[in-house]
Formats: sequence, C-alpha cells, structure tokens
Amino acid sequence: MASQEIEALTQALARLPGLGPRSARRAVLHLMKKRETALTPLLRALERVSERLSVCSVCGNVDTSDPCGICADERRDGRLLCVVEEVSDLWALDRARLFPGRFHVLGGRLSALEGVRPEDLSIDKLVSRIAAGGIDEVVLAMNATLEGQTTAHYLAERLETFPVRLTQLAHGLPVGGELDYLDEGTLAQALRARRPVA
Repeated sequence: MASQEIEALTQALARLPGLGPRSARRAVLHLMKKRETALTPLLRALERVSERLSVCSVCGNVDTSDPCGICADERRDGRLLCVVEEVSDLWALDRARLFPGRFHVLGGRLSALEGVRPEDLSIDKLVSRIAAGGIDEVVLAMNATLEGQTTAHYLAERLETFPVRLTQLAHGLPVGGELDYLDEGTLAQALRARRPVA
C-alpha cells in the first residue's frame, strides 16, 4: 500500500485529462524511480508556472506574462484576428504556425443547455478590440459543433456593422480521411462546402 502522500499525488494526477487511475499510478511510479531526472525538474517547473501564471489582458491566452508572448510579438500581423473558443484551440492553431495574426479567446461557446450566454463569454471585449480599429479580417475558428456554429453565427451578427472581413475555418473532409469512416455531419458539411475542380 502506498502512503497517503503518494496516494494523494496519484489521485491528483488521475484528475488530469487523459489520465485515469492506472496511468496516474504508472506516472507516479516513474516519478519516484526517476526522482532526480523527472520528479525534481517537474516540481520546479510547476512551481515557476504557478508563481507566474496569468491570463492575458488582451486576448485571454494563459501565459506567464501579460500581455502574452503572442500579443507581445511584433512580427504578428495585427490586422488579422482569429477568434477561438478556448486556450487549447489557440495553442493548437499557433502550434501549426500557419496563422500570422493575433488571437482572441472567448472562454467557451454559447450553449442554451449549459446556460452559457453571450455575457458569460468575452464577446464584449472582442467587439471593443474590433471597434478600436486596425483589424481588417476576423477569422471565426469555432469548433464544428452545434454550439460552435451557433456562437459563430451570433458573432457574425454582432460584427456585421464593422468594416471587417468575416471568415471562418473550412469544415469537411480531413486530409487522408476515407469516406466510409466519416460521420454523417462531416460528410454533409463537405458536400455543402464543395467547390469547382480547378
């Protein structure tokens, strides 16, 4: 039997996304076996992040500085703004290094079932950023869910009076995807978004 402290660490790790009780136990065993090379550096990194963690006052990203590294990067094109639901979406898009502009994190998506209303998200802050000028295009990068598309539609209505180009991510067939493995929603979206063969 493990001590209370080790059991508490295991339970804490098991609450992380993607880790269940078994994976957490394996991680704890690894950390204990590799105390100097794994546990100690992990503890130091967690402590540093915990001390410096902040939410960017400009875009809503989570970083160890305010403004975050993305907002502070002068090489970014300030005329392009990509709106995402969550920080994880921002990180995924930024990791691809395909979008040269800046971001805005809503902090969720509209959902009548979950009681998430427009005032629960950072939509007013988004509108203020656009009203301040200097933005030519707003990319609505919402997830391809009913709530994500509802949020994109709501944002399009709120932003229609501003002189910005509104675009959204394409949805449909993934590269390398086979038709017989795709769900009906993905197939329907791919058919609706079909384009001429060049």
